[in-house]
Amino acid sequence: MVFADTNIVVYAYGVDPTKVAKAKAILNDAPVISTQVINEFHNVARRKLGLDIATRHRIATDLLQSCRVVAVDQAIVAAAMQVEARYQVSYWDALIIAAALAAGCSTLYSEDMQDGQVFEGRLTVKNPFAGS
Repeated sequence: MVFADTNIVVYAYGVDPTKVAKAKAILNDAPVISTQVINEFHNVARRKLGLDIATRHRIATDLLQSCRVVAVDQAIVAAAMQVEARYQVSYWDALIIAAALAAGCSTLYSEDMQDGQVFEGRLTVKNPFAGS
């Protein structure tokens, strides 16, 4: 299973044709995402992409229906604090990592984290835009 970070969802609706194609290919494979990804997408889509509320809601609904969504709950928050301390990553990245680990993912697609980094010996970060 693979997990898609927020930037993957954002790029799927952006303007760079290379990034749009790569991001949409990942989303078409129904990755795991978390409630954090949907929440962050709403914020970025409003501020940076200028998407209206109806469009943001339609995209979020599509994500909820097409992806496996992990809720950021008490257990994920506790795990994220451990990830943050152990790996010295930002808390927000730690929440993404903790959700991906809880879902049993082996790949985390993200542009924001170190390409190739492995967490807990079982989750590898892959930057699908490296070299683009």
